[in-house]
Amino acid sequence: MGENSTVRQDYAEEILRLIRGNDSPKMLGEKLSDYHGSDIAQAMEQFNASDRKKLFRVCLTDLLSEVFEYLDEDVAGNYIAEMDIKKAAEVVASLETDTAAGVLHEVEKEKRALIIEELPQEIRNEIKLIASFDEDEIGSRTTTNMIVIRENLSIKEAMNELVRQAEENDNISTIFVTDERGEFYGAIDLKDLITARSKVSLSDLIATSFPYVYAHESVDECIEKLKDYSEDSIPVLDDNSRLLGVITAKSVIEAVDDEMGEDYAMLAGLTAEEDLNEPLKASMKKRLPWLLILLGLGMLVSSVVGVFEKVIAELTVIMAFQSLILDMAGNVGTQSLAVTIRVLMDENLTFRQKGKLVLKEMRVGFSNGILLGAISFIFVGLYIMIFKHKTAAFAFAVSGCIGVSMLLAMLISSAVGTLIPLFFKRIGVDPAVASGPLITTVNDLVAVVTYYGMSWLFLLQILKF
Repeated sequence: MGENSTVRQDYAEEILRLIRGNDSPKMLGEKLSDYHGSDIAQAMEQFNASDRKKLFRVCLTDLLSEVFEYLDEDVAGNYIAEMDIKKAAEVVASLETDTAAGVLHEVEKEKRALIIEELPQEIRNEIKLIASFDEDEIGSRTTTNMIVIRENLSIKEAMNELVRQAEENDNISTIFVTDERGEFYGAIDLKDLITARSKVSLSDLIATSFPYVYAHESVDECIEKLKDYSEDSIPVLDDNSRLLGVITAKSVIEAVDDEMGEDYAMLAGLTAEEDLNEPLKASMKKRLPWLLILLGLGMLVSSVVGVFEKVIAELTVIMAFQSLILDMAGNVGTQSLAVTIRVLMDENLTFRQKGKLVLKEMRVGFSNGILLGAISFIFVGLYIMIFKHKTAAFAFAVSGCIGVSMLLAMLISSAVGTLIPLFFKRIGVDPAVASGPLITTVNDLVAVVTYYGMSWLFLLQILKF
């Protein structure tokens, strides 16, 4: 991976040298065409405005549109705004429909209107359709770059239609089939159509059980369904089951990345991801509410520690191992949370399945707790005996208390890490938003009570140390 990254960086530097060199426009354009669009997109991070203007002038539209497919939409929107209207319209018209809609959304209103005026009417309508969906709906990621044929054609007619449409659409590995009303009927693999004998009926080639999604379905609802299939494109339908477009494998990957980014932000207690240019006030507004709640819970944890002041005063050595219990409880809770959030993506989960999930996570927590508790019992006991110069009885009594506390803390934390997101899902609160920071603090509370409670009971009350 490191080697690949170095190679890509070398390409970026080569491209930058070419742009700033003295080659004629024609020669420069030919040399740039030898590079992948992704490499040019990466090189553009080092370009200044003059470099970009030169690139836009010498590159063919097809290459520029390929480059723009690898840029973030906000960055691509800024670059489109730097072009003259005609060139910008040519590039936008060559982009995938969903990318074009996203890029135009980033262009300021007046220039966007001028660019749209230059677009062919068909492309204008397609972009308008994609832009009509909310960002969290799968329709917003749809492209109309596809081949569509009617189900009543012959093999020869289907081939002719494929050739005709391939002039405008290069996404040809799967051919989609509709009926006379435009409703989705099925799909045909390109290889099957090419190798079919002319006497074969087209219906024999159509896979009528091909996966599909509806445009108004949310992205996160569709991701699991889409990941289950290795198709290059999956059809997107309107509410009347008419074929609107397709979502490509590339768009599915982008959707997964976006959802993961949102989940990471949510697990940190944020309601949305931040960027480098976000104002201080906006960032504070996202973070402060949860931090205030967690401050209150943190004070509760500190108060609980205060309750066990006598235990700490008489057994100061146990303070050294507090973080061990807290960390393990937190780790187990986070693992259970991650599993639960993933499982909750299935909206059809039954009450029985949820109960099974809780029991399974508790079994995992208990089993890991026994193993790690036993390891802690042995090694912590030896550590206290050898390095703290305590008796074997005292050393292994303390390590035994730590081992049992770890077992209980991990068992309870695994239950907490599963039950809290299930509860929030039940009351209609996004479990990813609410669960992450809360589980961390609750698990700290659980670990503190378990550890110091066990120390008080086991070491002071029973063994009288």
